Amino acid sequence: MPIQNFDQYLEKYAELIITTGINVQPAQSVIIYAEVTQQPLVHALIDCAYQYGAKDVQVEWKDDYITHALIQNASDETLNQVPTSTTIKAQEIASNRISRISIMSEDPDSLGDLDQQKVAIFSKSQAYGKKPVMDATMNNDLAWVVVAAASPAWAKKVFPKLNPAAAYEQLWLNIFKFNRIELNQDPTVAWKKHITQLNRHATWLNQENFKALHYLSPRTDITVGLAENHHWEGADSTDKAGNYFTANLPTEEVFTSPDYRHIDGYVTATKPLSYGGVLINDIRLTFENGIVTKATASTGQAVLDQLLASDSGAKSLGEVALVPNPSPISQAGLIFYNTLIDENASNHMALGAAYPFNINNGTQMDKATRQAHGQNQSIIHVDFMMGSADLNIDGIKADGSIVPVFRQGDWAK
Repeated sequence: MPIQNFDQYLEKYAELIITTGINVQPAQSVIIYAEVTQQPLVHALIDCAYQYGAKDVQVEWKDDYITHALIQNASDETLNQVPTSTTIKAQEIASNRISRISIMSEDPDSLGDLDQQKVAIFSKSQAYGKKPVMDATMNNDLAWVVVAAASPAWAKKVFPKLNPAAAYEQLWLNIFKFNRIELNQDPTVAWKKHITQLNRHATWLNQENFKALHYLSPRTDITVGLAENHHWEGADSTDKAGNYFTANLPTEEVFTSPDYRHIDGYVTATKPLSYGGVLINDIRLTFENGIVTKATASTGQAVLDQLLASDSGAKSLGEVALVPNPSPISQAGLIFYNTLIDENASNHMALGAAYPFNINNGTQMDKATRQAHGQNQSIIHVDFMMGSADLNIDGIKADGSIVPVFRQGDWAK
């Protein structure tokens, strides 16, 4: 049975993305990245952006088929090359601080049947080619938001026992629910309340000013140092022009920057990671003095190895994020094979680059200074989920005292 009033839900979702997401300003330029299957949502976003005063709205369409055909047929040399136009476009977006909307709807295993070495080569070259816009995004020079949209291929992966139409509708219903979209209320009101709650946790963590976090569960035992003058952040951020935005819709996390030099122990992923169109299952990483010394996966090992070989910073962490197991996404009891949603169902960590704003005044520092504070540098930033209902986390203070942060997968305070 089709979703009743689907167009109204979509319009509310689009308005949430434009207002609470990127918070579009008058005369602001916007770019939307979307799969070709997402025309209805993209059109709703375009209409809403102009309604709120956007100067112009660009769309960069993507198609899994094109990417699959390229990697399947192109030589390694070709895959290593990034078109000049890609880098020019990335620099234009960064220089003009164009607000970015990234719609995640891809088949999580769209490239799973290809040579994983070739997939890894392509992913790495794309990361280098788009580095200017990645740097601007991570520095919050511009407003940006990552959102989800249902697609038939993705829905089939999440709900394999349902017929295609029912799976597609069920995935949309979950996306609307996680984003607090209801026809009889303004979702921005619910989001203001939710953001306030996340910021309360972030404020407490900043006051505690832990030196390190110790994670312990039957599958994980790792101590992660925190960067000097680290700053915990909740859902909302501020761009270089001083305008607030919400980078992830949905979001349930508070997060900060680890000290890449002080990470020791082992961590096991509790959900699959979809990276570059390949599913990597059962990731287990061992760290010594901040560096991954051993990495295993039951599937996707070659892609994981290439990911860790992206550059010198890819073998360390750039983010630790706390998400309570009782969060709505976690309680759905599903694996979504989509990092945006799965990471907000689970505590997670990120391999690669740290966000400059996760240390005090970090956006005003050069990379060498931030690195001296313990922030990792890399061309990648890839989240993996490692939370569970049996995970305990302790905060370790500079004097060695211990403060409970999580107990049995939920906030201890």
